[in-house]
Amino acid sequence: MASTLTTNFAHFQIPLEDVQKATDNFHHDKLITKGGSGSAYSGQLLVSMNLMKIVALRLDRKLGVRDIEFWNEISMLSDLKHTNLVSFIGFCYEKNEKIIVIRQEANGSLVKHLNGPNLTSWARRLRISIGVARALSYLHHGHKRSYGVIHRNINSFTILLDENWEPKLSGFTFSIKQPVNRMDQVVPCEPIGISGYMDPEIEKIKGASSKSDIYSFGVVLFEILCGRTAYIQNKANTFLAPLAKHHYENKTLQDIIHSDLWNQMSPFSLVKYSETAYSCLKEEGQRRPRIEYVVAQLEKALELQLQRENIVRPRTLYCIFFFMSNTTLFPSYCYY
Repeated sequence: MASTLTTNFAHFQIPLEDVQKATDNFHHDKLITKGGSGSAYSGQLLVSMNLMKIVALRLDRKLGVRDIEFWNEISMLSDLKHTNLVSFIGFCYEKNEKIIVIRQEANGSLVKHLNGPNLTSWARRLRISIGVARALSYLHHGHKRSYGVIHRNINSFTILLDENWEPKLSGFTFSIKQPVNRMDQVVPCEPIGISGYMDPEIEKIKGASSKSDIYSFGVVLFEILCGRTAYIQNKANTFLAPLAKHHYENKTLQDIIHSDLWNQMSPFSLVKYSETAYSCLKEEGQRRPRIEYVVAQLEKALELQLQRENIVRPRTLYCIFFFMSNTTLFPSYCYY
C-alpha cells in the first residue's frame, strides 16, 4: 500500500538527504517545537530553483502516528487549497522516517503573539479570527469537493501567521474526511488534542464531529480576545474556557482582557465577538453554531470596530450637542 501511495504522490516526494541538509540533520538549534505528533524543525530548501524557508514536521511513531495518518495528511494537504491554509511543499517517506514539509510562515504560530507587542490592534486580532473561521468553513463545507474535513487539532499552535499577519491553518495529522452532508454526525475516534482545547463532549459521545472543531475554535477566540493561552499554568492551573465562560456570564470580561485591547474596542464589536465565542463553547455540540454563522458574526464584529476607528480618532473626543432653530434640530460639535 505504501509503495502505491508513494507512487501516487511521487511529485511531492523529497529525498531524506535533502531534508537533513535543510535542517542541519535535525539540529537542536533548528527545533521549533515538540508536540503531540512529533518535532518541527526550521530550515531552507531549494524548491523549483528557489531557496525557500520551510518547516519539516518529523512525525514520531512512538507518539502514535501511523502510516494511515501520515498518508491521510499528505492526501489532504495536496488537495486542499485556500488562502488561510498552510502551503504544502512535500514529504519524505524513507528509512523509517515520516516527514511532512510545509512553508515556514514569517511570524510563526499564533501562540507566540497572544500577549506580545505585535498584536496590540484589536482590528488585527479580528482579522486573524476571521481568517481561521474562513479556513474552517472551507474545510467543513467542501466548496466543490465531495468531502468535508474535521480538523481535530484547532489551537493557537497550529495557526501560523505570515508576514502580513494572515493566518494559515496547519496540523492535519489526525484530521478526518467525511461526506459533506454528514459533517455534523459523530465519527467514532479516540480523543486527540491539547488539553484546554478539546471538546468535552468527545469522551461522552466517543467520537468527533464538525462541532468539535467549533468548540476548539471557541477556545482560540477567547485566547485572541484575552491575550491568554488555553491553559494558564499558575497555582490554580486554570483552563481558559471555563474562566472565560464565567466572566462572560457575569459580565466581567474586562477583568481578563488586556487593558490595551479593552481601551480601543468598540463595545458593539466586543459584544458581537464575545457572544459568538461563548456560543462555540456550549457543552452540547448540537447547540453550537455552524461555522458559516461564526464567520458572519466575526465579520460583523470587524465592521463595527472599523466604524468606531473611522469615527473616533486618537486623542480626540467628539461631543454632539443639538440646538433648536424654530422647529429644526441642528448638531453642534466640540473637539478636545
